[in-house]
Amino acid sequence: MIYLIPTPIGNLEDITLRAIRLLKEVDLILAEDTRVSSKLLKHFEIDTPYQSFHMHNEHKKVQSVLNQLKGGKKVALISDAGTPGISDPGFLMVREAIKEGIEVQCLPGPTALIPALVQSGIPCDRFVFEGFLPPKKGRNKRLEKLSNEIEIENLLASHTNFLESISEARRSLKENSISVNKNKISEINSFGCIS
Repeated sequence: MIYLIPTPIGNLEDITLRAIRLLKEVDLILAEDTRVSSKLLKHFEIDTPYQSFHMHNEHKKVQSVLNQLKGGKKVALISDAGTPGISDPGFLMVREAIKEGIEVQCLPGPTALIPALVQSGIPCDRFVFEGFLPPKKGRNKRLEKLSNEIEIENLLASHTNFLESISEARRSLKENSISVNKNKISEINSFGCIS
C-alpha cells in the first residue's frame, strides 16, 4: 500500500496524529526534498528510512518503488508542504500504482487550496483550481484563456512572483482569489476582484 500523507505548510501543528503514526509505521518514506523532510521527521521523532522522490527523478524511481510495493512494503509519499500530487510530485506514482492494482490511500490534511478558497469570501460551491501560473513565458496567455473560460478562479502564486502574478491577474481575471504561501510566515492573501 502507498499512503499520500499531507505535511504541514509552515506550521508543524497542522500535521495529523494519523499522519505521524503512519510515517512511523511504513517501511519507506518518499520525500520531495529530503533536506526539508528531515526537519519534519526529526521534529516528530520519526526514524523511518526515507529517500528523495521529486520531478527530476520520479520517472527513474517509480518502477523500483512499485517493486517494493508489490513485495508487500508499505510506502508513504510526502511533499515539502501540503498534499502530494497537488502542484507537487505524486501523480506519476499514484497513476502507476493504480495500474498495478496497488492500493493507494490519501490522508486528509494540510492543503493551501481549501483554506484560501473558504476565507476568500467568494462562492465556494463551484470553483476551478489552476495551481501555479507559468513563471513568465505563457503567464499572460494562460490568464487570458482563463478569463474567457470561467467566472471564479483560485490561483496559487509563489512568494517570488507574487507581484507579477497579481498585476497580470488584475488585467485578466474577473472575480478571483490569489493566495501566497498559505500558513507560512509570509502569508499574503488577496480576495474578491483585484482590479
